[in-house]
Parts: sequence; C-alpha cells; structure tokens
Amino acid sequence: MTTVTDLLQLITLQQISDTEFIGNSKTVGSPNVFGGQVLAQAINAATRTIANGRILHSMHAYFLEPGNLELPISYNVSIVRDGGSFSVRRVTAHQNETTIFILSASFHKKEEGYSHQIDMPKSIRQPEELLSWTDMLQQFGEAIPPRTKIYMSIDRPIEFKPVEVVNPFNKENLPPVTNVWFKLNGDTSNLDLASKQQILTYISDYNILAAAMNRHASKAHWGNTQTASLDHSMWYFRDFDFDDWLLYAIESPNTSSARGFAKGNIFSRDGKLIASVAQEGLMRPK
Repeated sequence: MTTVTDLLQLITLQQISDTEFIGNSKTVGSPNVFGGQVLAQAINAATRTIANGRILHSMHAYFLEPGNLELPISYNVSIVRDGGSFSVRRVTAHQNETTIFILSASFHKKEEGYSHQIDMPKSIRQPEELLSWTDMLQQFGEAIPPRTKIYMSIDRPIEFKPVEVVNPFNKENLPPVTNVWFKLNGDTSNLDLASKQQILTYISDYNILAAAMNRHASKAHWGNTQTASLDHSMWYFRDFDFDDWLLYAIESPNTSSARGFAKGNIFSRDGKLIASVAQEGLMRPK
C-alpha cells in the first residue's frame, strides 16, 4: 500500500445490505489491525447510510478487542436518528462472533454561524527542513532499534516528517508534545470531503501516543511498554485539501494507571484548523 488510491481501496467497504459492510485489513507493522484503519472503515460505513448530504462533524469510538489481520471485519450500522439538523449513526465491528469495536458518528447539515480557532503553533520548522521516516531509515538505519526499524520500513501511502526526533539512546524525559508534518503520496486532486475525512481519520491514529511516551523516555520505550488504542474521538471543523503538508500538533496532559491521554490539532500549512483529536491508550510497562 503506497498511494492514496491504495488507501481508498482499503477504506472503501464492500456493501452487503443497506446497513451491513465488509472490510479487509493491511498491516502497518504491528501484529494486530491498525486502529486508524478500523476508524476510517467504520466512518465509511456510517457515511454511506447518510442520504441527505449531511457532513460528518464528530465521532467517538472504543476499541474492545485486538483485530485479527487475517479475518474480514463486518461493520453493522444502526440508524439512531435523522433529525431536523443532525443525523446519528452507531457502527459495530465484528470478527466471527466477537465485537471488536464500536463507534458513534454525528452528521450535520451545512449551516453558517460564528467562527474562531486557536492559532497554529509558532516557530515550527517547515517540512522542507526535516527528514522523513524514509530519510531516517536511509541515513540512520543501523542506529534505529530493530522493532522501530521494522515499523518504519513498512510501505505507506503517507509520508511523515517529525519536527522533534527522539534519540532512543538518550535516556532522558522529554516534554509531552510531538509535532509531525504529513502528506499523502499520489494524486489527491479529485477527493470529495467524505473521502478526505475518512483518510484524515485513518492518519489521526498515527503518532498520537508518542507525546505521552516522551514524558517517560528515560525508562519507557516501544519495546518495553505494551501499547494499544483504547478510545478515540475526533471533531471535523473545516474542508481542506491534501495537496500540501498538514501539521499534527499533539500534547499529552496526563499519564496514570497504565494509561496515557493525548490530544491533537491538525492544521493546514497556512494555519487553518481542520480537526481535533483525543485518545486514551494503554501504556503498560512490561
């Protein structure tokens, strides 16, 4: 999977009935189904039951069981409400007889109203000044821990350029923040808003727990900590394009009880706030 076309094929589900859909999985380098894939596929299923042109504005999800990469995933959509302005859908994902995931999504008719947003972080280095994951592998491959190297080596339709690069051999705690530029590979000129939202949802599960891990970098790393997404929420504010780099600005207000909490804002390069994300994840010392 190397281009946006490949990613769209993964996200776009096979329709079995008006409210039932089937999807398959692609690995991102971990042994279980990537949470961002299930999120995006569930949003695809929910969106395809919306017949009145309403636009996704928020979703809230729980990951209940690890997904098996070898099994198809069945998505069942419940039509909870179609009101005067909002439509709500509930999506349940199953593998065999096991429920692995649930999601609620709300869609809103297009309306005009007040508008404000926070500013994009200042003094952020631009992507042209930074190394991508591919660049890091080429330049520092022998120094990257084996598990991280395998994860970074997987072909992806997205290019990531982290602003802050963590040295795994420098055992010191870091600020609980991470900023990552990202860009899609391939032609993005003909994407509609629903497809862009589904792709953005897929990407939103990347990098977010790194901010929580940074605060404990003197002793915690991906090799000695069991991690998994527990829940995920996202709010979609404005239309946007994938024709330039986007910034994912993430901070972690808290870790406790073997869980890490992080929240992020996604900006266009010119500073437009596109979406906000919140996630709590398992951070269990092995």
